[in-house]
Amino acid sequence: MKVLISGGGPAGATAAYWLASQGVEVTVLEKTSYPREKVCGDGLTPRAVREMQLMGLPHGPELGYKRNQGLRIRARGRAIELAWPELTDFPNYGLVRSRAGFDQHLADHARAAGATIIEHRSVTEVLRDDQDRVVGLRANVLDDRGRRSGETEDHRADLVLACDGVSSRTAVSAGLHRRHDRPMGVAVRAYFQSPRSELDWMEGWLELTDGTDPKGSLLPGYGWVFGAGDGTANVGLGILDTSPAFGNIDYKQVLADWTASMPAEWTFDPAHRQGRVLSAALPMAFNRTPHWIPGMLLLGDSAGLVSAFNGEGISNAMESARYAAEHILEARRANGPAQRDAVLARYPQRLRTEWGAHFTQGRLLAEAIGHPRIMKAALATGMALPPLMRFVVQTMTELTDHPARTWQDRTVALLDALTPPTGNQ
Repeated sequence: MKVLISGGGPAGATAAYWLASQGVEVTVLEKTSYPREKVCGDGLTPRAVREMQLMGLPHGPELGYKRNQGLRIRARGRAIELAWPELTDFPNYGLVRSRAGFDQHLADHARAAGATIIEHRSVTEVLRDDQDRVVGLRANVLDDRGRRSGETEDHRADLVLACDGVSSRTAVSAGLHRRHDRPMGVAVRAYFQSPRSELDWMEGWLELTDGTDPKGSLLPGYGWVFGAGDGTANVGLGILDTSPAFGNIDYKQVLADWTASMPAEWTFDPAHRQGRVLSAALPMAFNRTPHWIPGMLLLGDSAGLVSAFNGEGISNAMESARYAAEHILEARRANGPAQRDAVLARYPQRLRTEWGAHFTQGRLLAEAIGHPRIMKAALATGMALPPLMRFVVQTMTELTDHPARTWQDRTVALLDALTPPTGNQ
């Protein structure tokens, strides 16, 4: 079986690794060249670290990874430190590394396993056969400056994986567009030279205010400060579209106002900013479906796998890649095309089983905190009760053992069992 992947980020490179390491012929078409910038907080939770461990991807400080011990939540003038839980299924630490470095590391790991990665190839459309099955991709060849050379290439394969991010030209050209009944977010981030680079915690700030509202209403989102350990800190914010103010706010100005309110010794100021302030959309809760059509699977951001709870997308992208690879390897052993497609068609159910209930809960939360009064009351309650906040954060980050070992695990399992899963067909 020959597999063609559009996009070489966490989903695409991880899928390429798993497939190539099992002898599958796999080619990745990457629009840019490594290293390249991506809008992200650069935080890797224990879920993402587990995927790295399963891949045998080294992640020591000599490779640019900064280890952290948990989350520090800030709101209402106080801070709560929540160490990553001690679990059987996940490590008890997180990491921070720039996406420029992390994505290149993943791509190099996939190449070492035998994957072919072709850079400067911008996918424009899927190719179909006379049965309307996806059988490949057409791509513009770009020059070293990212401009069209005028040349196009057609690449054919038995299966295509759409891993080209939130806008996913691959999926859109196949007729799979964003669902407007699912939440969307916006992330804005900047790098600063700062002593906060050495933070041992991933900091989340839960009070962002609407500068256009004289009352200073709370926005449905959070700010972050993640120390990279290289002299810089990644500072940013994420905002959900469930607020009436969404779309009418200058998000970069919200970030500028927020960083200006920080202590001067943290140096979150224009003089210490490194590079540009960048923003991007966050596709959440299966906001592009279906995740399988004949000849193609959707992974990562292309499938809308970002959590509406916390904006995390890297771990879900890497997990979806591993699940897709497992189905592909099983399909390779199937007896004929019909049985192969039957195996691949189970992939959406795998995603729904893993995240359907979690995404429903996240959607409900996103709608609730779109109301400033509810957001304010939730923060007042959570910050006053650290054990409650600890449980909430553990639920939001999906850090529980299966099968359940503790009361937290059992409570989350019961909550998931009672929650109707978000659909992705």
